[in-house]
Amino acid sequence: MLLAKIVCACFAWSIVILSIASVWFSWEKGRKHLRRLHQIPCNRCVFFTNDYRLKCTVNPTQACSEEAINCIDFEVKIKTCNSCHNSPNKSYITFLRKVFPVQYLQKKDIESKYP
Repeated sequence: MLLAKIVCACFAWSIVILSIASVWFSWEKGRKHLRRLHQIPCNRCVFFTNDYRLKCTVNPTQACSEEAINCIDFEVKIKTCNSCHNSPNKSYITFLRKVFPVQYLQKKDIESKYP
């Protein structure tokens, strides 16, 4: 009877230890995978369009995947590039449209001053 209790206790503790080890290894594997995914440079590239239909104009099949980590066509995006959707001119135009009524501020006047 004592031998059965010892065997059951060892079996229960081995299940607990194996479960904890399994959770730990899964956590580390996920962390390594996430760290690798954060190395994808597409959102910082000039050729990234930020459109789900065509993510990259140069390498559309590699865009936003692990293949794009060592992309030879990568160029750093500057703030005034075409793929930036949050340009300062657009926000300034919307600010002007909110502040001034439409009859005082014509659309062609805004677009000629702030293209």
